[in-house]
Amino acid sequence: MVPTMEEVGKTFKSGDPVVVAKLDATAHGDVASRFDVKGYPTIKWFPAGSSEAEDYEGGREAGDIVEFINSKAGTRRRIAQEPTAVEHLTTSSFKTIVEGRTSTQHALVEFYAPWCGHCKNLKPVYEKLAQAFQSENDVIVAAVDATAHRPLGDQFDVKGFPTIKYFPAGATEPEDYNGGRDLKDFVAFLNEAAGTSRSEDGSLGADYGRLADFDELATVFVSTEDTADVLKRAEEAAEELEGKAAGFAKHYVKSMKKILSKGGEYVDKEIARLTKLLEGAGVKPERKDLFTLRKNILGAFQ
Repeated sequence: MVPTMEEVGKTFKSGDPVVVAKLDATAHGDVASRFDVKGYPTIKWFPAGSSEAEDYEGGREAGDIVEFINSKAGTRRRIAQEPTAVEHLTTSSFKTIVEGRTSTQHALVEFYAPWCGHCKNLKPVYEKLAQAFQSENDVIVAAVDATAHRPLGDQFDVKGFPTIKYFPAGATEPEDYNGGRDLKDFVAFLNEAAGTSRSEDGSLGADYGRLADFDELATVFVSTEDTADVLKRAEEAAEELEGKAAGFAKHYVKSMKKILSKGGEYVDKEIARLTKLLEGAGVKPERKDLFTLRKNILGAFQ
C-alpha cells in the first residue's frame, strides 16, 4: 500500500480540504488501539470537524481511494494515468472488446491483482507486448484487475495471479496461456496464433507482405518486354485473393504501374525514400507498417 498511498497523496493539492497520512501502528500502539486497529493495512476516514473515524472498506487501488475521497470531500481529483497500449478492461468493456470482438480478432488477456508481485514484474513486459502489436487490428492485448472485477475472474476460473488467457479468433471459450513470460515468448506465441510477423520492437520482418506467386510475377515483369501481359496476369490473380493477401497483391499491382509510368529507376529511389522515412522519429506505427510493406514488395522488383 505504500506506493498506492503515495500516489493518492500526490493527487491532492495543498489547497484541497484533504489530508492523506500514514501511521506506524507498531510504534504508536496507543493510537492504533484507540481506533480499534486489528490488522494491517487498516484505512480510516476522518470527516471534517470530527475526531471519530469511519472504516474505509473500498477498493485498494489508488483510483478507488481517490474516488472515495472525492465523494466525501467534494473534490474532483483524478489519478494521472500513465500512457499504456494495454486495454485495461472492466466487466462492461470486456463484453464489448473481448466477447464482442470480430471473427478475425485474437485476444490475449491477463487477469491480475494490484498487490501481486509477479503481476508487477510482468507489467513492463506486457506493456512492451501491447506496444509491439498496437497497430495490428486483429490482435488485442488486454488486462483485467480480477480483484476489482471478481465476476470475470470467476467466469474464467482464475485461481492465481497473473493468469493469462488466449481467446482465439472466432472462438467463445479461451485457452490457458502456459508459455514463457519473456517478451520473446509472448511475441512468438501471438505471431503463430494470429499469423502476424511482429518483432519484439513492433517492427515487421523483411518478408512481411511478400507472396511467392507474385514474387515470380515481379521477376518476370522486370525481365520481359511484355509488361502489359504480366500486369494483367497480376491484376487477375489479385482479384481471386481475399483478406490480407488481397491487400498485399494489390501493392504488387501498384508497384508494376508505378514502374511503367516512372521507369525502372523508380524501384531503388523509392526504396531509399521509404528507408529514410522508417529511420525518422515520430512516425506513427500504422505508417511504419505501410512503409515497410511497400518497401518489402518493391524489393521483389530489384
